[in-house]
Amino acid sequence: MKQVNYTIDGQRQLTDEVYEICLAGDTSAITTPGQFVNLRLEGLYLRRPLAVCDVVDGHLVLIYKIIGRGTDAMTHMQHGDKLDLLVGLGNGYNVNACGDHPLLIGGGVGGPSLYWLACKLLEMGKHVTVILGFASKDKIFYEDEFRRLGTDVLITTDDGTAGIKGFVADAIPEAGNYDYVYACGPEMMLRDIYNATTVDGEYSFAGRMGCGFGACRGCSVKTKKGIKRICKEGPVLTRGEIIW
Repeated sequence: MKQVNYTIDGQRQLTDEVYEICLAGDTSAITTPGQFVNLRLEGLYLRRPLAVCDVVDGHLVLIYKIIGRGTDAMTHMQHGDKLDLLVGLGNGYNVNACGDHPLLIGGGVGGPSLYWLACKLLEMGKHVTVILGFASKDKIFYEDEFRRLGTDVLITTDDGTAGIKGFVADAIPEAGNYDYVYACGPEMMLRDIYNATTVDGEYSFAGRMGCGFGACRGCSVKTKKGIKRICKEGPVLTRGEIIW
């Protein structure tokens, strides 16, 4: 873990409530896809955790959704503004665990945490398929970015306005052959994926975090391997250790 001051290098709106922010600064402590950062926002007691979307050339890319006062304040930040982050947090995805055909599944803002993972897997010569789930057509983002990487992309929408009508688990039969699953999204979605697949995989969970680095133990959960803290031993858990 490292505390780093970043400078905002750019920000763009992706949908009516989702934004991408690019930060310039020391990224040396961010080593694995699936890790997260914890942002300090003025006037708020607790930091805000956000999954890492991408890391490249001293720049950190984050995706966030407006869900409260803190994330709403972020939308008004400008180029050159400073942000205090704790970085290098969490246990990320194991890129060496999968075979040649990994399946990546993300729901809503869970999708961006799979982007850097997809980059790494493609660099390793893997054939990557991605399923991204959204509520409706106007909520879709990062589809083009995943396609430009060279992944096969399937889109689902709850209302059927784009792609496959239904949830991400409904698209799994369309994904073809796959030998491992990486997933990130709401817990109900993760459970559906777990029940719809039989191969091994890794699931990234969101937890209510206090400190973000394991000291307060507020995000502890029971697993088959004992008590684990989502912010420290997680957020990524393997299929074999999950207790629903």
